[in-house]
Amino acid sequence: MHITNKISNIFHKFATKEFPKPIQKFINNGYVNLLGLDMSEFDKVDTYKTLNKLFTRELKKERAIDTNELHFISPADSFVSESGDILDETACQIKGMSYSVKELLTQEIAYDNFQKLKNGTFMNFYLSPKDYHRYHASFDCQVTKLIHVPGKLYPVNFTYLNKQTSLFVENERVIMECRTSDNQLFYMVFVGALNVGKMIFTFEPKVKTNTEVCHPTVFEYEDLHIKKGDCLGYFEMGSTVLIFWEKDMVELDNIINTKVRFGDVISRIV
Repeated sequence: MHITNKISNIFHKFATKEFPKPIQKFINNGYVNLLGLDMSEFDKVDTYKTLNKLFTRELKKERAIDTNELHFISPADSFVSESGDILDETACQIKGMSYSVKELLTQEIAYDNFQKLKNGTFMNFYLSPKDYHRYHASFDCQVTKLIHVPGKLYPVNFTYLNKQTSLFVENERVIMECRTSDNQLFYMVFVGALNVGKMIFTFEPKVKTNTEVCHPTVFEYEDLHIKKGDCLGYFEMGSTVLIFWEKDMVELDNIINTKVRFGDVISRIV
C-alpha cells in the first residue's frame, strides 16, 4: 500500500471517530471557521457527530437545477480547472500537463467505445475541502458499467497537478460509463485524493475504495437508469470529477477557471 493510502487510512480513523460532544463541536467549528464553509444550505454544525459526517453533509432541501433536456449540469460544487478537446487520446490535467485518456480509462473500456472519445471533449471539476462533497448525475442516462481502479491517493490540488505527471492515472478512481437515450456515450470519472480516500456510490455498495485490493473490479448493468441531478454518492474529503464526451456530442460552456455549483449548465448537446 502506498504511503498516501496509509496516511489517508489514519486520517479516516480520526474523521470517523465520534468524540464527546464538546470536543466534536470544537472540531467541527474549527473546520468550518478555518476553511470558511458556507453552511446556509445544511444542518447546524453541531448536529454532525463526526468530522466525516460534516464532510459528506447532505443538502437540507433539493437545489434547483437546469432542466433543459439538452443541457449537461455540473456534477458537484467545484472549480473547473481545465476543459477542452481530447487531442487524439490526450487530455489536460492542468495547463501544460497532459495524460493519456486511454490509460485513465484502462483496458476495461471496449475498444469501439474508446474510439468514439478520440478528439471528443473533456472537463475537470476540482472539489476543495470546503465544498459540498456529494456528486450527482450530469444528464439523464443509462449506466452500463462501473469500474473501480485501485491506485495511489496523491493530493489533487493545483500544486500537485502542476508537478505530478499523469496524477489522475496514478490515483485511485471509479469510472462510470453512461449512454444517453440517443445512444451517445460519455464517461464520468471520480478520482480519489489524500485524506480518507473513500468514494461511496449509493447504487453500488460493493465498491470499496482505499483498501488492499490491487486489481480493477468491473460492475456491469443492463437496466440501470439515472436522472439528471440524482445523487450518485460522495467523496469523503475533497477530490476531482472528470467528464469525457464522445466526438461532436456537446459544445462546452466557457467556464474554465470558474466556480460552478451542482446544477449549473456546463455543456449542451449539439
